[in-house]
Amino acid sequence: MAAPKIILYTNHRCPWAHRAHIALKELGLDYEEVIIDLNKPREPWYLEINPRGLVPTISYNGTIIPESAIVTQLLADAHPSHLAPPSNTPEGAIKRAHISFFVDTFVGKIWSQTFATIRATSDEDRNTGTEALVAAIEKNDLGGLLYPPGSGSGPFFHGSDHITLAEALTGSFLLRLLSFHKSQYGLLGAELPTLLEKRAPKFYSWAQAVVAQESVNYIWDEEEVGKATAAKVKSLAKV
Repeated sequence: MAAPKIILYTNHRCPWAHRAHIALKELGLDYEEVIIDLNKPREPWYLEINPRGLVPTISYNGTIIPESAIVTQLLADAHPSHLAPPSNTPEGAIKRAHISFFVDTFVGKIWSQTFATIRATSDEDRNTGTEALVAAIEKNDLGGLLYPPGSGSGPFFHGSDHITLAEALTGSFLLRLLSFHKSQYGLLGAELPTLLEKRAPKFYSWAQAVVAQESVNYIWDEEEVGKATAAKVKSLAKV
């Protein structure tokens, strides 16, 4: 099978676009990268490719596919691997359903609370939001979803020894969750690591294992993203 011609329209600061980078790295696929400046109005040529002007968008052998989850799923489907089992068996379909439920829970319950906390305008609100974030991880039993009874012994989803589609779709957000508490950014409560280690140890260990993977962190510039995010939050607070 000939290698596909892949063009990825992306921005390294965008956690949604970052999902596609993780999948591409895990699958060992070559691709051409086109950086879209998200701080400027989109160029007409890009709006012809993706009328919404969002990233990521992928050109896969000339077919244009937008939206991060769809792009990542396409790559996993087109190139069967450790990321996800084929969905044409009951076992594979069930495993994919478990991954989808976990990712939906993470984005809807955990990242939404993280994002709200990042936008807090006072230390009090930030600390309250950080407490709510940890409580959401507990309430939604992220540790239990990650490692249900019968899981393997590996550090990743359901005890896998390798990153799965669950990590590909959440790893970019975990990078932010585990770094934005630092004093130079001040976007999450400073006590977040201590709270996670004490109250959500399985989730915390998993998150640390995920962000240590090259496929997750190879485009990550913590200082650049952290400072840019802090500056944006500060500017929004003045509006």
